[in-house]
Amino acid sequence: MGWDAQTAARYDQWAKSPCGSFALRQEERLLQGVIAHWPRRKQKLLDIGCGTGTFLEFFWSCGFDLTAIDQSPDMLASAREKIGTRADLHLGSAEHLPFEEREFDYASLMTVLEFVDDPALVLQEAARVARKGVLVTFLNKWSLYGCSVRLGKRHSTLARARWFTWPGMRALIQKSISPGAMEARSILLGPSCTWNALPVIRLFNSVSVFPWMGAVTAVRIDLTAPPARTPLMAWNTEPTV
Repeated sequence: MGWDAQTAARYDQWAKSPCGSFALRQEERLLQGVIAHWPRRKQKLLDIGCGTGTFLEFFWSCGFDLTAIDQSPDMLASAREKIGTRADLHLGSAEHLPFEEREFDYASLMTVLEFVDDPALVLQEAARVARKGVLVTFLNKWSLYGCSVRLGKRHSTLARARWFTWPGMRALIQKSISPGAMEARSILLGPSCTWNALPVIRLFNSVSVFPWMGAVTAVRIDLTAPPARTPLMAWNTEPTV
């Protein structure tokens, strides 16, 4: 699948459209909730398959120290126009990341696994370079949006994508890496024709729901268990010896 300048321009054009900008705002709200307990300041995040940099501004605004990688020079050029010098951009493959083990605190795969030859290998590479966690978003095959795309035979790029279900993605993650814990939610319940700011429809599409329902599902994968906390004993009186 080619990722040339024309493809990059189509991505950016969709992101600026009313439908695209609405969808991206809802995705960012979803991500804020899913990664709420991750620390941000002075934490290094690698965005794998960053494309035209759609989510780089979001991650930067969260406070992460940003690095991003993509295999397309044209996509990276568009990302550079958006993010400037606030992220370190690299040209390379998601299947063979040019980074050391545990070089980053976190890694993200934003709708990337749909378009790679070996999703399991990409997940393993993300977990190799990240110390604390991996964030994955994917297009939900069971959603109304997924059904409308496949049945309508529109959006040729998406029609050729590998669509995941939540059970399938969960099994892939568990088989590929050893997650300490996972949390998944989804958003955008309706098909894309309903992604707009009309009051009732906006509420319908902006509610975070179960991971098998919405068009876009976000999965937070913790690679380490949370630190054990031993509660302090509360004494009403001085303890006796």
